[in-house]
Amino acid sequence: MKALSQKRRHPLAAIALLLMGLLITGGLYAAATTVNEAKASTTSYSANDVEEGGKLFAANCATCHGMGASGSQAGPSLVGVGAAAVDFQVGTGRMPMQMNGPQAMKKPVQFNDEQTRQLSAYVASLGAGPAVPEESLLDGGGDAAAGGELFRTNCAMCHNAAAAGGALTRGKFAPALADVSGKHIYEAMVTGPQNMPVFSDSNITPEGKRDIITFLKQIETTGSPGGADLGSLGPVAEGLFVWIAGLGVIIAFTIWLTSRTS
Repeated sequence: MKALSQKRRHPLAAIALLLMGLLITGGLYAAATTVNEAKASTTSYSANDVEEGGKLFAANCATCHGMGASGSQAGPSLVGVGAAAVDFQVGTGRMPMQMNGPQAMKKPVQFNDEQTRQLSAYVASLGAGPAVPEESLLDGGGDAAAGGELFRTNCAMCHNAAAAGGALTRGKFAPALADVSGKHIYEAMVTGPQNMPVFSDSNITPEGKRDIITFLKQIETTGSPGGADLGSLGPVAEGLFVWIAGLGVIIAFTIWLTSRTS
């Protein structure tokens, strides 16, 4: 017992306990992440999809991302990003990039749906990652009220409360979410493109993501029943518009009065 007590007082005991705690915490986190990914929607790909996707990747993507998508100085590694990341980036035209810049810009897509699926299949074969969501999560049948609350809590600080987008630092921006498909909204949440954080299933459940999509589609179709939305930039922009327009009217009226008296 005395020897055991002396070992407990050893100067390295605290460091050993700390390392053990970090290992246990990391193991539990990895296990939870694996469970969340297992719960995520999955899409099965054939061997032919993977093979054709590899050919497309070598011809169009390997210049920046390297052979085997291992990354290079011109582009990051894609091992483990999952099919959802490829489907979002390629499906919105952001990839392949047209030019280097603060962030990839949305542009007309360069691959059709089948080719996008094949590229997704190839990258998915390289390592586990978020899958393309199932249609049941994109049907717009969620709770719009709950989705609005989730959106205002997690997304509005960048995308604006009306999902009109907004400026970020160093030339970057959060895009407007009007006319964005539910699938791409979901994929953006689980992959975190550009400056967007990743919202895993432990942060926002698949049902919560479905609710957010439902909310966004509802405000998109509802429009602005109160009149001109002025870009949906909020009360500051609206107040500035009123002041400028009001002062303009007053100045014009004053000029008209003075011209009449003279």
